Amino acid sequence: MRKIELSYTLTPSRPGASQRSALLRNPMMDVLHALRSSGSISGAARELDLSYRHVWGQLKDWETQLGQGLIFWERGQAARLTPFGERLLMAERLAQARLGPQMEGLRAELERAFSMAFDDTTSAGASDVITLYASHDHALTELQQFTATPIANDGTAGPLHLDIRFSGSVDAIRALNEGRCTLAGFHTQPFAAAGSLSARTYRPLLRPGLHKIIGFARRAQGLMVAPGNPLRLQTMADVARLQARFVNRAIGTGTRLLLEELLSQSGLVAEDIAGFSHVEASHAAVAQAVLSGSADVGLGTEYAARQEGLGFVPLTEERYLLVCLKTALEQPALQRLLQHLRSPAWHQRLEGLPGYAADHCGEVAAMKRLLPWWGLA
Repeated sequence: MRKIELSYTLTPSRPGASQRSALLRNPMMDVLHALRSSGSISGAARELDLSYRHVWGQLKDWETQLGQGLIFWERGQAARLTPFGERLLMAERLAQARLGPQMEGLRAELERAFSMAFDDTTSAGASDVITLYASHDHALTELQQFTATPIANDGTAGPLHLDIRFSGSVDAIRALNEGRCTLAGFHTQPFAAAGSLSARTYRPLLRPGLHKIIGFARRAQGLMVAPGNPLRLQTMADVARLQARFVNRAIGTGTRLLLEELLSQSGLVAEDIAGFSHVEASHAAVAQAVLSGSADVGLGTEYAARQEGLGFVPLTEERYLLVCLKTALEQPALQRLLQHLRSPAWHQRLEGLPGYAADHCGEVAAMKRLLPWWGLA
């Protein structure tokens, strides 16, 4: 077992820029990624703004420390990673995907703490923070970055820190009802039948008059498959018929609920799906499992599939919604969040994410407006 030491750096923020770099950086992994993409040590050095001699020396040192080769040292040939080097990269990417929600939360908390040190004119109090339990979603991470910067929107919406704790959709609403957060995020098919599993699951957790729904986004969910979709999978029935190796999400997540809904609609049960018990913690981790070849297919967002260069077969569109207690609506922080959600700048940023669209974004609505099956109960 190799020892792991964590570190972080402080870099200037870029207002409006998307944070797409690795959540946790490692010099060796940076070099291996650059080698794979450029095909040469000199290309990797240019990509990382390092000297050829420095990169060459690092690779030799790392190979000595690890006791295994990282690249094939063939004069006059393109630099290629060894099987061990490829395994290292894949293991690191899978670990980053699995730990992504926790690392995003840690980074946000560090950024909030340091913002207090850099800003000597204000102090971040409780009114500047909203605790949000939510199903993991990339658009929420984007929103967290967006709300950290003031915007002008018929006045000024000041900076706001979203303290996001990622959990399953069902667990998020339970956290709200137990007083552990101000806001919860969940996703569901809006036009599901009144007697559907989604309706039966969420209806007992939400009460008209007590809760208020806030529109956020519409996103595509479907099958994440290898590039080119070699198994020609189009439906969950195909997954069952071909016994494609599936990778699942945990009980309590909205995507697991969606899967069970899709299986029920197709007349299938868990035992029909090879790999039903293979569980990963996020859409990104499911995508990594497919990319690595440890699974043939998983259910997840189009965004996660596109980020990893996978194929994507859309199965449904769902609404990602926010919910709070009615009594919390007048809190200054929540009003500030609504200003951010309604701003054209945020809509433009959201529309730029693959598989996402603004959907009643920032609108406070009755249950049956954004959850039509509610009025059919």
